[in-house]
Amino acid sequence: MFIAVAVDGRHRYAGHYEVSRGSLTTSIVHPREVFKQAILRNAAAIFLLHNHPTGDPTPSEEDVMVTRRLVHAGEVLGIRVLDHIIVGEDGSYASFREKGLLS
Repeated sequence: MFIAVAVDGRHRYAGHYEVSRGSLTTSIVHPREVFKQAILRNAAAIFLLHNHPTGDPTPSEEDVMVTRRLVHAGEVLGIRVLDHIIVGEDGSYASFREKGLLS
């Protein structure tokens, strides 16, 4: 499952929404679907979250490529991507911001 959390200019919660639901190995994530609800909610920024069914939150090459594409789209739209978090098992996670992968 791929989810976005919208926040306002002061980073206050403005809502969350499901972007897509994938299969066992993949999920289709398109910038249009990610930012559509953010625009409707007047979001200044968003957080991205998704899970890895394997339980290992290590970002894949595809995760990194999709995130870069979303960061770029957000720059064009004026909606900043604050972080992309992959959730694993037992409370494990990987933060793109912490790993320096949002540039």
